[in-house]
Amino acid sequence: MQFHVLTLFPEMIENGCDNSILKRAMAKKLIGVSAVNVRDFTLEKHGKVDDYTYGGGAGMLIQAQPVYDAWRSLQKRGEEGKRIRTVYVTPKGKTFIQSMAKEFAKEEELIILCGHYEGIDERALEEIVTDRVSIGDFVLTGGELPAMVMIDAISRLIPGVLGSEESAQTETFENDLLEYPQYSRPEVWHGKPVPQVLLSGDHKKIFKWRQEESERLTRELRPDLYEKYEQRQKTIQSLLKHKKENAYLIDGLMRGTAKLLYAEGDQAIGVDVNTGTVMLCCDDPETGKRLMKWAPAGHPVLLHNCAALIDYLQDELGYGEMDECYQSVYTQKNALPVAHKDVRPFPPEMLDYAAENYGREAKEYLQERIRSGAFFAAFEDGELAGFCGIHMGGSLGLLFVDPKYRRTSVGSSLASYLVNKALERGGLPYAHIRVKNEASLKMQQKMGLYVGKKTVFWTKKDLQS
Repeated sequence: MQFHVLTLFPEMIENGCDNSILKRAMAKKLIGVSAVNVRDFTLEKHGKVDDYTYGGGAGMLIQAQPVYDAWRSLQKRGEEGKRIRTVYVTPKGKTFIQSMAKEFAKEEELIILCGHYEGIDERALEEIVTDRVSIGDFVLTGGELPAMVMIDAISRLIPGVLGSEESAQTETFENDLLEYPQYSRPEVWHGKPVPQVLLSGDHKKIFKWRQEESERLTRELRPDLYEKYEQRQKTIQSLLKHKKENAYLIDGLMRGTAKLLYAEGDQAIGVDVNTGTVMLCCDDPETGKRLMKWAPAGHPVLLHNCAALIDYLQDELGYGEMDECYQSVYTQKNALPVAHKDVRPFPPEMLDYAAENYGREAKEYLQERIRSGAFFAAFEDGELAGFCGIHMGGSLGLLFVDPKYRRTSVGSSLASYLVNKALERGGLPYAHIRVKNEASLKMQQKMGLYVGKKTVFWTKKDLQS
């Protein structure tokens, strides 16, 4: 991802990003940060960019011309006809929160405009700005510090910047909960011991303790967040009555990667915050029609489990052909045995092998999954025997076994490994299997996964039509 910062003080941006994780991310070319000096675009011979405001008042205002021309210089470098999303940092903007950081992280490029003095001529803002954002209800001397805050928060969500997607999904504000307390060595400091459960090695007990501590802290310190968390938990409990059919939305809600849009008892609609996929769980087409009114515009992918709704979705809402799948769900809490012990993160240098065998068109997606720490490989005597992964939306899949190792336990080992990974993330392990893929279905049933009575349907809508 490339950040462009329009500023009067480029050295502040350059120095602020030349440290720690941001510096390493730039060195790996996962992100780029360019500071564009607005003064370089003024037509005033002395380099002046500000002037008095019409109507009187204290302070000076940055003029429209240099700001607009600086912005135009960036547009010319980009894809023809495509405007780069432009964020103006201002106390009058929407408050910058984690969900906004996730939204901005989906952009390939982002322009951040920093104000100074009394701000920027409104006419320039009307021409170029797509979003007005504030980092809080206070006023600073300029927009550079907020810009760096935003760059830091957004960059952490870029695959590979933190090294693992789990790092960004188990902290404060994820799942509407504050992060649990953390401890390091020594075991006793100033007479205060580390909680005994963290020394037990029992991952189930540790997860339970951390969950309870997150809930306690959120309830005490952020009751507003806790209220949202409680509402989502009620919906999850309703959906769990039919967990084999509703697993895709339950998993996202449990892990905090899905936003609940609306619910009517055990029927609900949500959206995956990472992929934008709308997820509909319903068994009554009339309820489904009401729930679909909550679907946000601009989200072309729909996942649902109501066959009786297909005609309405296609004829009335413009969705296309439905890709029908079985949904397998692991409903137990205990980890599955993994016969092959040498299963590990997929080596990035073997990306071409994965793309060749899974599909060349998926190469970029597989690379993103590798960077996110969600793609794994099984080795037999040092030789790559197969691979698997967790999709961006949360389902288990991306499974491939080298022909040399088929009809062995490599496939089931990889699938079991994924189930255990999903359990560690605190979700509900599930997979989608195309209706004609009988081999995968039989393997997962043999492992102890259960198949829902209803199939699920993936479909897309052409937003250009």
